Amino acid sequence: MSSAPAGPAGVDEALRSTGYLPGEGLSTVVYLAATMSRPLLLEGEPGTGKTSLAEAWAAATGATLIRLQCYEGIDASQALYDWDFARQILHIRVVEASTGTEAQESSLEESLFHERFLLERPILRALRTPNSVLLIDEIDRADDEFEAFLLEVLSTFAVTIPEYGEVRAAVPPAVVLTSNRTRELHDALKRRCLYHWIDHPTLDREIEIIRTRLPEVSPRLAAQVAAAVQRIRHSDGILKPPGVAESLDWARALHHLGRTELDVAAAAETLGAVLKYREDAERTRRALAAILAG
Repeated sequence: MSSAPAGPAGVDEALRSTGYLPGEGLSTVVYLAATMSRPLLLEGEPGTGKTSLAEAWAAATGATLIRLQCYEGIDASQALYDWDFARQILHIRVVEASTGTEAQESSLEESLFHERFLLERPILRALRTPNSVLLIDEIDRADDEFEAFLLEVLSTFAVTIPEYGEVRAAVPPAVVLTSNRTRELHDALKRRCLYHWIDHPTLDREIEIIRTRLPEVSPRLAAQVAAAVQRIRHSDGILKPPGVAESLDWARALHHLGRTELDVAAAAETLGAVLKYREDAERTRRALAAILAG
């Protein structure tokens, strides 16, 4: 990974300087990933700060953040490179319209695969960017074939483009992979990485996160929002437990409404900031008095 501050304590301080408050053990594994030049695999429930960790580490080290969002059906070409076909066709027409020599015609095919026609996708851009953090987000959404391709790239930090040649990273990028564990990743990929599970924060840490990220929110409101989210998160039958991102959205929404405290009326009006399923919202709305009473 990008050069790390001295020791886990230095990493912790650097991350906190960006507003990211790492949980127990996270600064240590980030430090080890940096010093050992190993990819870091983060798993956990949605909204626990996996993606934000990569963003914070890039900001803390002054690196360029390059994000590859995985999805079902993604393939190597969509992650690696493509050719600018429109410009290639225009180039062919320009050459054909000109009075070319035999040498020019024979070199046409070679000229079509010039650097100026190469479109960098995230992985290729990361390999060619000296100081970068490559975020491979939600790798569990991709299929087995893409995971196998990714394993090869992370093993060599080099790729071969048939029409262009080999591209090898002079300085390997920092690599952070995230997974919501919608499926199990293969052992081969896991062995290549250092691993850390990011859990939902404790109440005290969630209050600290809200107050750090949203200093304009009143301390009382921050504490009330964090406590309410903690109770909602651990409610029986909740379909989509809210994450830290939802806690921040809820506190921000209440602040924009001029609220300095959380009461039943304000909570009912703003549940859309924290709950994204109708069933969860209806169940929570019925229990708001008990949730806020603690």
